[in-house]
Amino acid sequence: MTRVIRCYFGFQFFFGLLFWLPVYYEYQKRIGLTDEQIFRIQSIYYIAFCLLEIPTGMVADQIGRRRCMRAGAAALVAASVLPIYWQSYGGFLAHFLLIALARSFISGASSAYLYDLLARAGDAQGFKDIEGRSRAYSLYGKVVCWSGIGLLMDWKLTLPYWLTLGAAVVALGFSLALPPVEVERPGGLGLGSAMKRLAEVGRSFARVPVLGLVIAQGVAAFVLARIVQVNLFQPVLGEKGFSVGTYGGVMALMTVFEAIGSARSGWVRRWLDDFAAVFALTALAAVCVGLLAPAGGAATLLLLSVFAYLTGLLYPIQRQLMNDVIPDSKHRATIMSLESIVDRAVNAWLAALIGGYLAAGRLGDYLVLSAVLTVALLAVLWLWSRVQRPRAS
Repeated sequence: MTRVIRCYFGFQFFFGLLFWLPVYYEYQKRIGLTDEQIFRIQSIYYIAFCLLEIPTGMVADQIGRRRCMRAGAAALVAASVLPIYWQSYGGFLAHFLLIALARSFISGASSAYLYDLLARAGDAQGFKDIEGRSRAYSLYGKVVCWSGIGLLMDWKLTLPYWLTLGAAVVALGFSLALPPVEVERPGGLGLGSAMKRLAEVGRSFARVPVLGLVIAQGVAAFVLARIVQVNLFQPVLGEKGFSVGTYGGVMALMTVFEAIGSARSGWVRRWLDDFAAVFALTALAAVCVGLLAPAGGAATLLLLSVFAYLTGLLYPIQRQLMNDVIPDSKHRATIMSLESIVDRAVNAWLAALIGGYLAAGRLGDYLVLSAVLTVALLAVLWLWSRVQRPRAS
């Protein structure tokens, strides 16, 4: 079991090692793309992710989560080549479409693989700790790799993508070393079988009403995290006067705090159950986002660090909660893919709005609006939970 867990850690470490993430916005600006083109690509990326999520989740449940993890790593290898040799709008659109395919292959499959692996060993409750450690190791690696990536890109423009290509190849190697985990599988891959499985998934939501609530909770948390850490990270730093050379260092600083949170999320349970913890941590993260609007340089670093720590705490807690409420393991990857679909659909909508706000010089308004909408959504979900949770219990 120890060897398998290490292979899983290795896969997650290298698959998530996207060296270009702190500088992709600047990279695209340097090759001539406009803000409108950059955020149009982001919006298309999230839409593509939505369209791919259900099919790949079903494929994972049918052919095995390990095979989907391998397919995701192979797609990431292909995606990493394109920005090196095809530096245009079309090239980056194709790049992000392949990234969407790669991430959709593993988004539900990897967590489902680990949870089922531990469940077969009689340690399903250990999922949160192991997933948290896996995420922490991955984040610590990013600290080292991202800290100087802005300077490396200044030295050689395409170097972040070459390094990502190397990491993707290593991730593919780890995925090939993972053993199979046998679980009951649904029917075939035909249309009739797919519709039958979707109907069974629908009955899961009817049988466990709190499942929809937990999904909505996770969407509120992870949309906020992704918008700040991916879509708005570079525009925020640019508006606050940070140079491109510091972007990697700032992201590394955030990653340290996120890793600390992911590795040590267990203390939250002394004060709150997992369900309440996701509400509280997401609300605090939203407050940090709203305060970014008037913040100066030093305050921006502090707020981003606190935000990262909160999201680090959130991830393993929400993943454990999500896996615990899924009633039937054979549909685990499909249900987790449904969560990702809603997540990416909201991100697609928000990414489409970002370009307009940036073009109008209203980044601060967007940050405040994001915080207010998140808190309002949490309030609605909390009221919903007062009805659903007693019924579920």
